[in-house]
Amino acid sequence: MVPDDQPDRAPDAQQIDLTSNDYFMNEALRQARLAYDAGEVPVGTVIVRAGKIIARAYNQVELLKDATAHAEMLALTQAAAALGDWRLEGCTLFVTKEPCPMCAGAIVLARVARLVFGVRDPRAGGAGSVFPIATFGGLNHTVEVVAGVREAATRDLLQSFFREKRHAE
Repeated sequence: MVPDDQPDRAPDAQQIDLTSNDYFMNEALRQARLAYDAGEVPVGTVIVRAGKIIARAYNQVELLKDATAHAEMLALTQAAAALGDWRLEGCTLFVTKEPCPMCAGAIVLARVARLVFGVRDPRAGGAGSVFPIATFGGLNHTVEVVAGVREAATRDLLQSFFREKRHAE
């Protein structure tokens, strides 16, 4: 008999690992799809602290007519409000595409502990592909970077978006 406080599960039932990079990247992908549906470059972000999502955002550059309205920037603002502090120590930022130099700089300044992203940006990546801003030792903080999480899914979404944009023009 199963105690009342524990759900009845089959012995081989799969459980979702709420601490896995894949789980949180899937949440960032949900945000990226919202951007896609809104006609924005499909980049999504979630910020996690102690296993809990404290911020979610997607690109809103076109909607807000603001060049700084990248998913990462919007999520950093939300996370700071949620914590009541601009220092996001102990937080992990998950984003579908490698941050640009602006976003990578803001991630460093906010003292985010970890950055996890899906696909590299070989033209303007600020987390090592072009500019090593997130890991540059000469700054006041360095960020642990994990690349390639759900890479195929993030690449497919971006390629689909830009293919659709090219055919619409």
